Amino acid sequence: MAFRMQVSVPEVMDINDEPAWVHEMYGTEPGKASFANNCLLARRLTERGVRFVQLFDWGWDSHGNDPLNALDKGFGNLCRGIDKPIAALLKDLKMRGLLDETLVVWGAEFGRTPMQENREGKQMAFKGRDHHTEAFTVWMAGGGVKRGYTHGETDEIGYYGIKDRTDVFDLQATILHTLGFDHEKLVYPFQGRNFRLTDVHGKVIRQVLA
Repeated sequence: MAFRMQVSVPEVMDINDEPAWVHEMYGTEPGKASFANNCLLARRLTERGVRFVQLFDWGWDSHGNDPLNALDKGFGNLCRGIDKPIAALLKDLKMRGLLDETLVVWGAEFGRTPMQENREGKQMAFKGRDHHTEAFTVWMAGGGVKRGYTHGETDEIGYYGIKDRTDVFDLQATILHTLGFDHEKLVYPFQGRNFRLTDVHGKVIRQVLA
């Protein structure tokens, strides 16, 4: 297997053979490190049978402590850098008949406060928001989930969840369900009892399933 990976991975990672319309759709530039290139690589890996692909994009810690972390400056550039390639990835997977059997999950480790962050009671030089665990957004597309459906609702300023509240264990249970796992049976022994990845209260969010 190691040999097969050594001889196959270089070809997979070379996006130069993609047609011009694909590069235009993703906004990719061969040889340049970018989120767009990673999205195209995700499609190439998926169509070759790789079961799990994770993309990581750094720089979203938007506290407003410098221009790059400012909502009205660097944040906009970050959004422009991911919107086009993410849309292209979904479209590309669908065109190739892969989206129905591929679950795409987009999210972060937490949300951001709906109000501007101030530290030590001082006005920040740039606009930013603090970490926030009470409300945040995750979207999923493709295999096993509904299209055009929104689950959950916050209060009018986006601070607390007030309807159809869920937690990360529910999300984990739902993802595992779409992959064919029963999260209540997927356990590991620790200190004399079986533990679940979804803790004791995680449950599948049935409403989001197709």
